[in-house]
Order: sequence, then structure tokens, then C-alpha cells
Amino acid sequence: MIKIYNTLTRKKEDFVPVEPGLVKMYVCGPTVYNYIHIGNARPMIVFDTVRRYFLYKGYEVRYVSNFTDVDDKIIKEAIEENTTSEEISRRYIAECKKDMAGMNILPATVNPKATEEIDGMKSMISTLIDKGYAYRAEDGTVYYRTRKFKGYGKLSHKNIDDLESGHRDIKVTGDLKEDPLDFVLWKPKKEGEPSWDSPWCDGRPGWHIECSVMAKRYLGDTIDIHAGGEDLIFPHHENEIAQSEAANGADFAHYWMHNAFLKINNQKMSKSLGNFLTVRGISEKYDLQVLRFFMLSAQYRNPLNFSFDLMDSAKASYERIVNAETKLIDLLKDADDDGLTSNEEAKLEESDKFRIEFEEAMDDDFNTADAITAVFDLVKFINTNANEDSSAQFLTALQEELKKLTDVLGLIIDRNAASLDEDVEELIKEREAARAAKDFKKADEIRDRLLGMGIRLKDTRDGVRWEKS
Repeated sequence: MIKIYNTLTRKKEDFVPVEPGLVKMYVCGPTVYNYIHIGNARPMIVFDTVRRYFLYKGYEVRYVSNFTDVDDKIIKEAIEENTTSEEISRRYIAECKKDMAGMNILPATVNPKATEEIDGMKSMISTLIDKGYAYRAEDGTVYYRTRKFKGYGKLSHKNIDDLESGHRDIKVTGDLKEDPLDFVLWKPKKEGEPSWDSPWCDGRPGWHIECSVMAKRYLGDTIDIHAGGEDLIFPHHENEIAQSEAANGADFAHYWMHNAFLKINNQKMSKSLGNFLTVRGISEKYDLQVLRFFMLSAQYRNPLNFSFDLMDSAKASYERIVNAETKLIDLLKDADDDGLTSNEEAKLEESDKFRIEFEEAMDDDFNTADAITAVFDLVKFINTNANEDSSAQFLTALQEELKKLTDVLGLIIDRNAASLDEDVEELIKEREAARAAKDFKKADEIRDRLLGMGIRLKDTRDGVRWEKS
């Protein structure tokens, strides 16, 4: 039985899905105004691994992770570059997907964009107004009546009276509000900003309503798991609960999962401190599989400190696993296929304990740190027991076990597979350059070459994606 630490109840609980065999999971995605930073990478990697473990355990997983593509930061970037918000978000969604592929993040079941869900947002806001949970101010802004929702504060465990008496987390000044604790659902447009018409004013949605609507559309009124970084607990996730449960009349999410903060050399990451690190920048120094290994080296609810010394250590540790896989591949080239010896049968039975240890760690709130320890125990076992005299069946069984466990962690351990990814990306870049130069013959030749390698390309609005055919 998988146990999950639920932020809502502050305890570990047995996971019981709303629908047997199906996990409905929503993970807050990035605001796309620049390359994603390594703080964005932690939840991406952590909750991708959670998803992979559910798949390993036989569940179907509907995994929804959004892109916030309308936001003040995007608008600011567009103004600075003298372009449109749409162009900024389109560009950085494509770049984000490249980084996610480098980190071996499985594509989401759906990657909704906020700007494509405006009608749903207007509908939910109208419902909240009709139910008395929201109101239109004189300037067209629509606010949520925070005090009307009796459960407000149940996720963050904040008392609404304490918020009123002095906390500034949610208080926003505004003479048009009924209450200083009320938050925005829809706001009037400003000059040069993207906007949509609505019954209240031409404008755009508030941030919080976006996720409530996208979760409802793609997963339903009640979902199993809502996840993200712990910085989103309040006010974002708290406000999502208030909106969704008031509008839908049902529990929003049964389990809330939050990863802890990532620090850089024991300091908070910020541009002002000069320690702002992007995933793209890290990829110039390390294989992004090393970054993935590093992120999983701590249990997700524990704070994690990033440094290049720790990344070097992670690289050496990751290479130990890769080297074990390489050893098995090399031994299999000359191995005899005479079947298992009695000693090998006993050894394989002994090796089952590593899988059991791995599953026990992952069942306990996805403790990837202990799961990696189990993988290293298996690596040690392989290095000790696999040799030139081993049968092909014995080596294959060890290889399959190693691959099964590392696949759950999303770690690519076959050097040939890793180099293939790099080759494919380079060929795609060449093809894009050829298309830009209107050399369509060369572009088609590269596409055909990739097809010969078993790679199929998909040209999408967000750039080129590829998959193994």
C-alpha cells in the first residue's frame, strides 16, 4: 500500500483513488517568461517520478500539468522585447519542453495553457457570483468573498482571523473590495496587455482561477492528487480549494503533495544574489540525467541544497549505475545461453531483496533517497556476481531488474540511448536551420534519416517534438 504525506491532514495516509486503478493528478506548471530554473525542475522531476511509480504499480495515470501563459512577468518581458505575450509564451513553452525532455520527464496526458481555457474560467466565475461567493466591483474587477468559504485556511492551517489581524500574505489594499482578504478572479485590462471580453469588463483572469478550471476540465470535480512546490500552499492552493469547492460543491483534491525548497549554496535562489541557475545553463556543464539524480537524492519533502560540488558527487554516483549497466551489456555479448545454474538461481532469488527494499522506500511517501540506496545495493551485487562465466539468462535477469528500478526513477542508464537522444537533438537543430533557410530538400532528407533511425518527428505550434516509432 502506497502511503502519501498529505499536506491537508499533516500525516501519512494510505492512497485510495477516487476510481479504482486510476490516478488523477494535477501538478502546477511554470509561468513561461524565460528558461525554467532549477527550482522549477524539482517538482517536475519529483512528481514525474511519483507518476512513474504509480505506473510501475499498475495504475493508469491521468497527469495534467499546465503552462501559465498570461501573467505580469510575461507581459513585462514582451514589452521589453517589443513583441507579444503570445510570442514570449510560445517560445518558452518550446524551450521548457526541450529541458523537460533532457530531464526525461514523461509528456503529460494534457499540458493545458491558461489562454486556451478562458471560457471555462468565465463560466466558473459566473457560478461563484451566482452562488454569492464572488462579486463585481465598480471598475469591473471580480473578487472572491474569502470569508464566505468556511473552510478557508484548512490546507495552510492559517486562521483567517490571524490573517485579518496582521498577516500580509493575502491582504491586498483596494478601496473597491468588500474585505481586504478578498482576492481577484478577474481584472480589467491595462493598455498593451492581452485581454478577453467578459460580462464584467474586458480583462484577464486572476492566477488562482486558472488551475481550478484546468483541473476540473481535464480531471473532474474531485481529483486524487494536487501537487507543487511548498511555496504554492498559500495563497495559491488555498485559493484553488476555496474556488473549486464553492463552485463544484465537492471536495477538490484528496491528497496534497508539496516538495520542499531548493537552495543554492545554502542561500535562497535569486537574481539579485547572482545565483539564479537555469536548467539550460546546467545542461552546458552536466548531462541533465545528473540533475535528475541529484534531485532524487533527497526525499521530496526535505529541503535540498544545490552546489556544483554536490553535482560532481551526483555525477560520480550516477556513473556507478551507468557503469554497471555497461558491464552487463558487454558481458552479454559473449555470454553462453546454457540456462541458469543452480547457483545463479539462488543468486537471483537473493537479489529479490533489492526490489523489495526499493518498493518499501517508494511505498513510504516516495522516499527516493532510500530507493536509490536499494539501487546501489543492486549495483554492488551486479559488480560482485556478474562475470565472464555468467549465463546470458542470469545477466539478462540482472539487467532487467536494474532497468526496471531505474526506469521508475526516470534515469537513463544505457549510454547508447543517451547518445541517441543527443544525436537526435542535433539532427533536429540541423533540420530547423534548413527549414529557416528554405532548404526544404535538406530538411526532408534529415526527416527521412531520422525515420531510418526509428525516430518520428511531430511539428507542433510549440516546436518540434520527437518519439521513437
